[in-house]
Amino acid sequence: MTTNVLILCTHNSARSVLSEGMLNHLAARLGKDVKAFSAGSAPSGRLNPFALEALSNAGVDVSGYRSKSWDEFTTPEAPPLSIVITVCDSAAAEQCPVFFGGQGQPVKVHWGYPDPSNAEGGDEGKRRAFELTRQAIGYRMLQLLALPLETLGKPELLAALNAIAKS
Repeated sequence: MTTNVLILCTHNSARSVLSEGMLNHLAARLGKDVKAFSAGSAPSGRLNPFALEALSNAGVDVSGYRSKSWDEFTTPEAPPLSIVITVCDSAAAEQCPVFFGGQGQPVKVHWGYPDPSNAEGGDEGKRRAFELTRQAIGYRMLQLLALPLETLGKPELLAALNAIAKS
């Protein structure tokens, strides 16, 4: 059964998009049955071009990516979610809606990253910040993909995801 992961950030334009791209890319390369989605509580309606550039430079296909609301994942027609990860502090502090999981509510965890959009140094500074953020996200996604997702119970999964957050 596919492990569906929803990654949230307020505007769904940078960190959540980097996370979705890296998790899907790495899962495909490793042959893991994991599918990532991203969304935001207040989506900007646009994707940050530096996020798309960082993903494309890493070989990630970004066609079809768009900024979307987390409301798309609250309906019975939405994919059953196993894991919800917030990647920005403002999204972590918000009251999340009810998401439908395969077995009740999904496991929720916060993996915060500084906003690379706020990097100094003009376009080159932003490019560097987005690439470093993409690498940090990729490292955590590899750790997630190394977990025995099909055999972990919710308490064990939550503990493992929280341990990754501290790495």
